[in-house]
Amino acid sequence: MADDSKRRGRHPHNALTAVRVRNERKPGRYADGNGLYLVVDPSGARRWLLRLVIHGRRRDLGLGSAGLVPLSEAREKAQAYRKSARQGGDPAGDAKRTSRLVPTFTNAAETVYQARAPAFKNAKHSAQWISTLRTYANPTIGELRIDLIGTPDIHRLIGPIWLSKPETARRVLQRIAAVFDWAKAAGYRSGENPVDGVKHGLAKQSNGKKHHNAMPFSEVPEFVAKLRAADGFAQSHLLLEFLILTAVRTGEVLGAKWDEIDLAAAVWTIPAERMKAKREHRVPLTDRCIQILKSAREIGPLSGYVFTGRDGVKPASNMTMLQVMKRAGLPYVPHGFRSSFRDWASETTNHPRDVCEMALAHAVSNKVEAAYRRGDLFDKRRLLMEDWTSFVTDAGTKLE
Repeated sequence: MADDSKRRGRHPHNALTAVRVRNERKPGRYADGNGLYLVVDPSGARRWLLRLVIHGRRRDLGLGSAGLVPLSEAREKAQAYRKSARQGGDPAGDAKRTSRLVPTFTNAAETVYQARAPAFKNAKHSAQWISTLRTYANPTIGELRIDLIGTPDIHRLIGPIWLSKPETARRVLQRIAAVFDWAKAAGYRSGENPVDGVKHGLAKQSNGKKHHNAMPFSEVPEFVAKLRAADGFAQSHLLLEFLILTAVRTGEVLGAKWDEIDLAAAVWTIPAERMKAKREHRVPLTDRCIQILKSAREIGPLSGYVFTGRDGVKPASNMTMLQVMKRAGLPYVPHGFRSSFRDWASETTNHPRDVCEMALAHAVSNKVEAAYRRGDLFDKRRLLMEDWTSFVTDAGTKLE
């Protein structure tokens, strides 16, 4: 085993480099200077050792794994312990006490979770926050002290799910980062958050957005015409046509209730809690939409929901519309009609972009703009939706 601590001549000072520490594999003890050594065990494990005199006795203190504690941090710790020893302190006892006081990652994560729990929007989000850490982080780093965990440890735990579960992986990293931010603020860590450099060694993920198969807008009128003429369960056909004409999301139309509908004013007001952006959305109803609603009322007169399943009471399910698409032999999905509508508006009309985006209830990405925008451009959106209905129904009539 190599031991360069026995070399004669001047005592070394900062003799090691970060590159050598990272790459040294030959078993031995390598001096950095002032009693600090890099020890490479026969197993290949690399660790820091500090040799110093405490109260007249020579002592060896371990400063942690070289894979977790970088050279610069090892030097800082060594300097602090040497200073303590010169002043009559007990660095060995301090190290033991620190080891007992610094929490493990599991304990730190639970502490952060308890502090954040009251601010979570709902119980499901709260449970998911800690369950992801318990599932994906704790098995790898849970029992390690929070101050000894490095980027390689985070890389090792996130690698297996980085591509197979990209959204989960991103959330795990965000939550791990929050734990380390807390640890630094609490005085248990110093330096950069070990999560910061993890992505550099990982493959590039897709953007995580799932694009729904959308019917070309030119084909929508013919489809709607066939939808009206087709035999089958009328409720599902009415539901799908209403979805197309209003350009809302599938979940919004499935959960539509009669107390949200004002037939006289031809307005459907979707409450904020049912909207993706958590903001109330008013939908202008065209004459054809009103006809569909009246037909739906005849099918489910006893239900509070506008569109019901076969029992006429419970709300319809998304499978209702999917089955209509499937029976027609089409590769599209109901949600894709929003894209059909948006493409039609962009390519064939002069309606302003803001009006089209607001018709889809898209949130304003620019926070400054969002802060100053108060109206919902309802009257302009009514004209837009009337044009869309005319395109869908009039063109469909010509194709029949």
